[in-house]
Amino acid sequence: MKLRTAPVFVAAFAALITLLAQAQQPATAPGKDKAKAKGGGAPKGINWPSPPLPDSPYKFDTGVERNLTLTITKGLKTPFSMVFPDANTILITERGGQLRIVRNGVLSPTPVPGLPPVQAAGLTGLMDMALHPNFAQNSLIYICYSKPAGDDGKVYGLTLARFRWNGTAISNWQDLYFTGVSGGGGGSRIVFGRDGMVYMNVSAGGDPPAPASMDAQDPANLRGKVLRLRDDGTIPPDNPFVNRPGAKPEVFTIGHRNILGMDVNPVTGEIWSCEDGPNGGDEVNILAAGKNYGWPVVSNGRIYSGPRVSLDPYKEGMEPPVIYWVPAIAVSGLHFYAGDRYPNWKNNLFIGGMREGEVPRSGHLERIDFNDQWEELHREGILRDLHNRIRDIRQGPDGLLYLLTDEADGALLRIDPAK
Repeated sequence: MKLRTAPVFVAAFAALITLLAQAQQPATAPGKDKAKAKGGGAPKGINWPSPPLPDSPYKFDTGVERNLTLTITKGLKTPFSMVFPDANTILITERGGQLRIVRNGVLSPTPVPGLPPVQAAGLTGLMDMALHPNFAQNSLIYICYSKPAGDDGKVYGLTLARFRWNGTAISNWQDLYFTGVSGGGGGSRIVFGRDGMVYMNVSAGGDPPAPASMDAQDPANLRGKVLRLRDDGTIPPDNPFVNRPGAKPEVFTIGHRNILGMDVNPVTGEIWSCEDGPNGGDEVNILAAGKNYGWPVVSNGRIYSGPRVSLDPYKEGMEPPVIYWVPAIAVSGLHFYAGDRYPNWKNNLFIGGMREGEVPRSGHLERIDFNDQWEELHREGILRDLHNRIRDIRQGPDGLLYLLTDEADGALLRIDPAK
């Protein structure tokens, strides 16, 4: 009897060990098999272009601010970001490589000359801008762009640069930091922290099960990171990975997929960011030195073909998001409102949405408010009726909120409060 049952026991024990081993495999493994069984890859996109914007003025209401008016300035082509060098001027980047001027509400038909060649591909090209903290004294504007790095123009890299603005033209263009990271899969944002340092993100490459997705977890690889640099592009000696073997000293945080919004919390001074998940799992994070934000090990999202990125969205040693979206809204642009023109929006967080649930014509603006511990209380979708993608949000010197639509026929939107 023992000789007959022993093999059965051994087989059962071996099966149990196999099941336990499978349970310890990365959570993306089942998704990988499932994707293969279904043929893999992202599903075919839905072709449904955004409608034209209405003419100004456009009246609308929100939950806590009513009788608002939207002033619309058309004529931009896929704009990405904006800065306000003075009270009457807005500089706007177009991802294709042009810098535009809106002065006193009127878009100049002539782009600003003097920019270097830009390699525009996918979500990259001419991207974010930020005024130097001492802009009033030094006239410096910082910008990130995809720089061609070869005669064929096929190899390019995300670059941090700066230039001087004299009110009508740019001069003294300087490339400060060249990442050497190429690829058209993600954009980049820059922000000055209260410490005077430049924080700049580099998007990750590929999604699970692609091996390149794990670059975001490797501190020796710049993909999927936030970098911290001095204003001259050099590396601060107090960065968290300085003198750490196998790590890049410019790295500030790791484990990001594709950050498309960063701003300084006006109350706490912390840097908040928003990043795109794949199909679900968009998130807002508070950036802290040396922390790991999980991608692609943990996520609340799904791979575009359907499987979950991870069965468990939390793991010890990895920072959970402050806010997340399922389904994704394709977050882009993040800004805390710190003015007084909309009293009920003071210190509210505004985030652009470009596409909800992978369906076009679902772009909108999201407003989030918090309790005293910065825990989310309300989440409101605004301007859904426009059916346009929102790429960026900024507060102007006049205390008003300005938005950019991410459309081939793009526009600058100004939200005017009730009179």
